[in-house]
Amino acid sequence: MGKLKVTTHPDFENRIQDYPSEIKEKMQGLRTLVVEAASEVEGITHLEETLKWGEPSFVTKQGSTLRMDWKPKTPNQYALYFQCTSKLVHTFRLVFANDFAFEGNRAILLPIDAALPTEELKACIQATLNYHKVKHLPTLGL
Repeated sequence: MGKLKVTTHPDFENRIQDYPSEIKEKMQGLRTLVVEAASEVEGITHLEETLKWGEPSFVTKQGSTLRMDWKPKTPNQYALYFQCTSKLVHTFRLVFANDFAFEGNRAILLPIDAALPTEELKACIQATLNYHKVKHLPTLGL
């Protein structure tokens, strides 16, 4: 794949630093996975790290916004958030029903104390960041 250019807004970095230390490590791991996943998708040459709705977010030209966050009211989990009007979470439920817990049509929930199902999660991230190119495919090409 081509070289990926990542642009990080200062607010994104500040938000990451605001998490409690044990959560910050999880969020940094998820961030690394997102960048790695994006770099493996043909056609994604630029990834923007920014804040949307106060949450660390990732934006590509051909994708749907991908957000991640941890919330004090649910301290034992963190999550990846997707545009709720897209087919993303519905499709992830079909393909990865045994791999993830979901929240409605908007999130994949990740337990703080469990290892990430990296390959499955990477596939979800790639489908999201390339959504406008795969939304017409059965199961988004997964």
